[in-house]
Amino acid sequence: MTLRYTYTVFAPIYDVFVAPFTTGMRQRSLAALRDGPHDEVLLIGIGSGLDVPLLPVGPRYTGLDLTPAMLARARRKAFRLGLDLHLDEGDARALPYPAAVFDVVILHLILAVTPHPERVLIEAARVLRPGGRALILDKFLRPGQRAPVRRLISPLLGLLATRTNVVLEQILPQTPGLEMVSDEPALAGGWFRQILLRKTGN
Repeated sequence: MTLRYTYTVFAPIYDVFVAPFTTGMRQRSLAALRDGPHDEVLLIGIGSGLDVPLLPVGPRYTGLDLTPAMLARARRKAFRLGLDLHLDEGDARALPYPAAVFDVVILHLILAVTPHPERVLIEAARVLRPGGRALILDKFLRPGQRAPVRRLISPLLGLLATRTNVVLEQILPQTPGLEMVSDEPALAGGWFRQILLRKTGN
């Protein structure tokens, strides 16, 4: 079962199940967009567009997702709000954008979904301008955290929709040029974390 198929099936009900417990932490993460200046913002794995109503006016937004059914829902949200949002269908592991074109990259609930989170983060770093920021919101295990149930169920959940055994600290060293700025608990006793990374260089 592919992620595209899974999220095509989930698309009609996704907001009902996901929005109630993620809206607050999305708002807190996206508050960093007020700390401009920035002109170009990319939402990787925009999904059904749950972030769309929370985006401040000003930047030019681009959203990318693997699933046309999810993109259709994001497009309707943007249209209703009059938001300038360009949407592309594509794979987060091979972004269809040149290097160093975005000031901010948003990765909300995507690194624990993809089977190759290190490739997604490498691509996010590639398209960021030097000094650009990556806003991450997701569920991660801490280094050395046992969490036997989460580790046990992750292979099954990974086939359906998401994984529960991802350790960000194992992924980040594979992404040269990104440095940790902040790391805060967001939900579920710190299982969900709100993380800010910055791209180094001139």
